[in-house]
Amino acid sequence: MPPKLLTYLILALLAASAAAARRHPSPASSAAAGEPVYLWPLPRNFTSGSRTLLVDPDLALDGQGPGGAAAAVAEAFERYRSLVFSPWAHAARNASGGYDVGKLTVVVASADEKLELGVDESYTIYVAAAGGVNSIVGGATIEANTIYGAIRGLETFSQLCVFNYDTKNVEVRHAPWYIEDEPRFSFRGLLLDTSRHFLPVDVIKQVIDSMSFSKLNVLHWHIIDEQSFPLEVPSYPKLWKGSYSKLERYTVEDARDIVRGKGYPKLWPSPKCREPLDVTSNFTFEVISGILSDMRKIFPFGLFHLGGDEVYTGCWNATPHVKQWLHERNMTTKDAYKYFVLKAQEIAINLNWIPVNWEETFNSFKENLNPLTVVHNWLGPGVCPKVVEKGFRCIMSNQGVWYLDHLDVPWQDFYTSEPLAGINNTAQQKLVLGGEVCMWGETADTSDVQQTIWPRAAAAAERMWSQLEAISAQDLETTVLARLHYFRCLLNHRGIAAAPVTNSYARRPPIGPGSCFIQ
Repeated sequence: MPPKLLTYLILALLAASAAAARRHPSPASSAAAGEPVYLWPLPRNFTSGSRTLLVDPDLALDGQGPGGAAAAVAEAFERYRSLVFSPWAHAARNASGGYDVGKLTVVVASADEKLELGVDESYTIYVAAAGGVNSIVGGATIEANTIYGAIRGLETFSQLCVFNYDTKNVEVRHAPWYIEDEPRFSFRGLLLDTSRHFLPVDVIKQVIDSMSFSKLNVLHWHIIDEQSFPLEVPSYPKLWKGSYSKLERYTVEDARDIVRGKGYPKLWPSPKCREPLDVTSNFTFEVISGILSDMRKIFPFGLFHLGGDEVYTGCWNATPHVKQWLHERNMTTKDAYKYFVLKAQEIAINLNWIPVNWEETFNSFKENLNPLTVVHNWLGPGVCPKVVEKGFRCIMSNQGVWYLDHLDVPWQDFYTSEPLAGINNTAQQKLVLGGEVCMWGETADTSDVQQTIWPRAAAAAERMWSQLEAISAQDLETTVLARLHYFRCLLNHRGIAAAPVTNSYARRPPIGPGSCFIQ
């Protein structure tokens, strides 16, 4: 279920055609012709041809431009090369050569590595045979304005590379390729809940890596909730005594590595009433300020999720000193809820965070929310239109279609859910940052979290990355399904435990023998 305490929001950007070429004015035209394009998510525009190119297993990186020599580009290149080529590929290399693509040129226009919401993720790819009559450029080239666009381009290039089991070569089929691509939404998120079940650091890193394969770019790390407080907070070192055990905790160093309540009873209104926090106590807000200050040193990104949903204010009325405090100020519990949220927002903004709150805050006191507030929808459809009409920004996570712990929601619902539904005004559409699929952890732990996330999260990922006209024109049960089967198999090949696509109940294992491509 959704959070009731603070959560942490971090960005996890992990990281030429001619007359003979087949022209696709948009990816949809290829799909309409019955020729699925096995790239996920679909690029914005591309052309392809009819040649098959051989890729050298000793493929070299040539970084150019102010950002081409960045360590992040070189590391991403090595990571993708290890995914594309088998460990024995070099030993099996044809000594006489004959490879069409021996070098990948990556041109990055900017050396600025600042990571923030809205960073330019666009890129262009050219792949053609060196010296070919129809080639614009020999070999393969990725051009991007930032290193993050280059990393997105590397993912697409890796998906163009296919291993031929007959020749034992890696090939790029349907060359020459020319691809222009950029995301439709700047915020394409996955919420990962580690408060209901602890997830080891390596598992969180695996989730982040898997996110990059479908170009999701925001990890919303829901670290704490009423069930456990596993995070070290240096300013208040007793807080993580609220973890399930000493072996189920995250140190400050763990949190930095991933990026780059019981101890304080005064927080609670009474021993029997531990939620929400004690609104009457200055110590409550001192702790919130301390937590946020410590988190600011760990998470350098702009958004911080302050929660604010499912607050049981009846607890305050049942606590004598809180009830007295409300009476003295002529406040209702609804007033106290507003007071608490606005005070927490003020603390966050003073630390240069942009506050994100669940939609209950907007539903209850929209006129009082700070204008910087990003409203996070979860209760159902039709919320973002109301939010943007009032000038606030919005993130969509409609629980009926984008909650991964709802195991009976099929991939088709994830794919067809539209963040801009009901918003026709262009200026208001720009206030929708994007969306987020949510992996709440009540029934998921290390044993099954990846197969609960994938492949349904990938369906939403394409909705948030690809152009609306392109994905809307595809036939779900033929073109899209075939492509999603293929992407799920790609995830499996990369070591990601993605469940069969057409399960009636998500994360269920296969019901019998069969190919990965049709399960």
